[in-house]
Amino acid sequence: MDRAILTRTSSGYKSLDRVPSTEAAVKMPVTRPNNLKSRGKPPTFFLIYLLFVSTLGPLQFGYHLGELNAPEQVIRCEVKKLPTDNASRSKLPHCIRMNSGQWGMIQSLFTIGGLLGALLIGRVATKNGRLFALRLLTFFLATGPIAEALAGNIWVLAIGRVISGLGAGAATVVCPIYVSEISPPDKRGLFGAFTQVQINAGIAISQVLGFFLSKNTKWRWILATAGFIAAFNFFGLLFAPETPTWLAANNQPRNARTTLQRIRGAGIDIRNEIDHWEISGDTEQQSLLHPSAGTQNPPEPTKSFFDVIRIPKYRRAVFAVSAAMIAQQLTGINSVVMYSVSILGEVMPKKAALVTIIVSAANVLVTLIFSPLADKIGRKKCLLSSIVGMGSASIMLAEGLAQDKRVLTIVGVALFVCSFGFGLGPIPFILPSELVGPEAVGAASSWALALNWLSTFLVAQLVPILNTKLPSGKLYFIFAGIAGFFTLLISDIVPESKGKLSAEAVWAEHDRGCRYCRICQLCCLPCRLAFCGRNRR
Repeated sequence: MDRAILTRTSSGYKSLDRVPSTEAAVKMPVTRPNNLKSRGKPPTFFLIYLLFVSTLGPLQFGYHLGELNAPEQVIRCEVKKLPTDNASRSKLPHCIRMNSGQWGMIQSLFTIGGLLGALLIGRVATKNGRLFALRLLTFFLATGPIAEALAGNIWVLAIGRVISGLGAGAATVVCPIYVSEISPPDKRGLFGAFTQVQINAGIAISQVLGFFLSKNTKWRWILATAGFIAAFNFFGLLFAPETPTWLAANNQPRNARTTLQRIRGAGIDIRNEIDHWEISGDTEQQSLLHPSAGTQNPPEPTKSFFDVIRIPKYRRAVFAVSAAMIAQQLTGINSVVMYSVSILGEVMPKKAALVTIIVSAANVLVTLIFSPLADKIGRKKCLLSSIVGMGSASIMLAEGLAQDKRVLTIVGVALFVCSFGFGLGPIPFILPSELVGPEAVGAASSWALALNWLSTFLVAQLVPILNTKLPSGKLYFIFAGIAGFFTLLISDIVPESKGKLSAEAVWAEHDRGCRYCRICQLCCLPCRLAFCGRNRR
């Protein structure tokens, strides 16, 4: 079937000769300008504004992770002296009695809501746009904290946590997509790290407020603060545009170009970013959606949620990305984020909250400082170094808690969090787009994210129970063992993707190594066939 080829002129687009096939159209050369005014230019104020507003969702995700950490004893009625002031006029109880199991349930229900939000928001963002999805999730991020702050019993508090989780889970999906689609191509890695920075900032803010407000009924203001952030987020998004990529993919090329020019700034040459808009029809739309894929080959059909498990070449990529996502949680980072005050209270009851604030601030700084590291030494080296560091810190933390050594405990917590910040924090979110082709990256990310949230649920549910059942500090020996396992697993099944132009190039180099990974060699043959999915001759 003939296709029309469009070329750009000073007055717009002009139709050239028709070519007889898709292959001919796709192989038409693209002329790129040699000297782009946009190269080396600093980001505009509008772009910085969009980055800040769009990543307030991840900030609230981090905030909700840490909001119950410091005020745990006050909320659970474990404070010896209950207030007798005018606070009783509010008709709300000063606290809500809960045992360790119920408290763990309240923490983990947030992750259940997050899992549902992450799985449901994808279709909304694709059909109605990234901006619509961002505005929609602020509704859940605002109503959830209201329910939490006004909770008079455990059930209302639980409902509030689930609603907050719905919004936070959706934010972890949509916000990185929005940031990626508005960022300059040569700065997507740097700006992409801002999502993790905001998550860490949210954790730090919750710890600071917890330090000052964990008394009497003031703990309710800690929970309500997230609602104010969500309201500010919604009004900030009223001035934000839809992403140029989504507009172009939905037959709005003029709006897409206008929006892109506004984001980049007046006088900035944006032709290099819209060169792929020159191919008409379906091929043009695919080029708009996946500009990094080039114009040499026709795009592959989009793969479904189950296709990526059924087809071997995608299955092993899903396994690799999922391993990194699971390691991110099962190595125990949320044991510190959610429960550090109660755990550290065993050795420093009066300073546990203050130490948590210092550690949270250090986490933000480490993520900022080391965000370019993955582009210099490689993703895999960052991951492995991070896991080894967390495993070593777990041993230090276990010994410090067991032997009541404050200095060793503080150093262990600091090393634990900082090791997470430069590797296991940001890298797992980068891997899907580098290990999986654009036709399957959405489905692969869904699998990995679902397993990530399930792992978060396990940690949130089990940590308070195990911490009371096991001797002091022994919990972190378990995390050290898990870190050792994932060090071996990731060293074998996760390829290095730094500097590779495509997922095919990444796996081609990885395939030059052993036939099966060492971990899978310990499994039965069906397991090797199911998970590795290597090319076999």
